Amino acid sequence: MNLDIIKDKIKNKINSSVIITVKGIRNKKQIYEGKIYKLYPNIFSILTRNGEKSFSYADVVTKDILIKYI
Repeated sequence: MNLDIIKDKIKNKINSSVIITVKGIRNKKQIYEGKIYKLYPNIFSILTRNGEKSFSYADVVTKDILIKYI
């Protein structure tokens, strides 16, 4: 996927609820649930119950994080 396509998809889903799965080392995963909150040139943020969490668009392209829209 192209970085610009990812940015457009996320931009169109601002204020949408998401579940983000972050792939870690040794098959460990971290899961965050929240709403797409802010967009920046290189990162986007979601607002969770515990605060704000930021992710890189490049991580979506490389599939280091997976986004599920709910």
